[in-house]
Amino acid sequence: MVRIGHFPNVTHAHGLAAHALSRAGKGWLEERFGPGAKVEWYTYNAGPGAMEAMLASTLDLAYVGPSPALNAHARSGGAEVRVLAGATRGGAALVVPADGRIAKPEDLRGKRIATPQLGNTQDVACRAWLGDRGIRVTQTGGDALVLPTQNPDQLALFRRGGLDAVWTVEPWVSRLETEAGGKVFLEEKDALTTILVARAGFLRERPDLAARALAAHGEMTAWLGAHGEEAKGLVRSELLAETTREMKADLLDRCWARMRFDDAVARSDFDAFVAAAVRTGLMKEPPDLSRLLEAPR
Repeated sequence: MVRIGHFPNVTHAHGLAAHALSRAGKGWLEERFGPGAKVEWYTYNAGPGAMEAMLASTLDLAYVGPSPALNAHARSGGAEVRVLAGATRGGAALVVPADGRIAKPEDLRGKRIATPQLGNTQDVACRAWLGDRGIRVTQTGGDALVLPTQNPDQLALFRRGGLDAVWTVEPWVSRLETEAGGKVFLEEKDALTTILVARAGFLRERPDLAARALAAHGEMTAWLGAHGEEAKGLVRSELLAETTREMKADLLDRCWARMRFDDAVARSDFDAFVAAAVRTGLMKEPPDLSRLLEAPR
């Protein structure tokens, strides 16, 4: 049994597509793991929940954002959570009202900006970007107020004028544009949005399965890029199964165009995240990342 987690987010297309195939009895991973292999899928609403499960040894692999993975790795003193590969880049953006009231970074001074969760990947990016432009942000105020807010609530608040800007991921970027009168102010086209991580114990105890999982992930990455229409069909069906809400095909098309599936990952990606987290005060000091990236042996 291999236990795998992901979120019901478009940026987790690898997990959604593979989960949909498992649900249909055509398991992408099961076929590559070998006869009798079983996969148990778990869904999470945010990275901290998935990482808590991994630290408790109840999850073997997970698709997650870089920031929660880094935090869990640091909390364990580098003993747990290993980054195996990249998964998705892009699909994250800062959205502002389309009426032109926010036309330059300085216009965000004094404004209310939502992010999905305190310390998550987009929250760190938002705080660092503002700080680098001289807009001081603290957890309780500063020159602008950054408000960790769940994605569905972001949409409703932005529509009512309760938020001036939102830094989030797809499909919420596109929904803010199409349903709430927003426009993209800044798009993170190359940002590392989703990665594949493993429990360190899983790599030690089951290296053969871990290696097969990594190879299957690489094949899935290539397949997502080459078979967009079929992949989008799987993503839509899995989102419907997990959320009981159907995503419109044109909305998914819009989201898909902003994402790039790439299994490459480098230490420099995480050094940049750590530097941003330290600058914003969300991380006191850089953790030891010498064991963060590890391939199955």
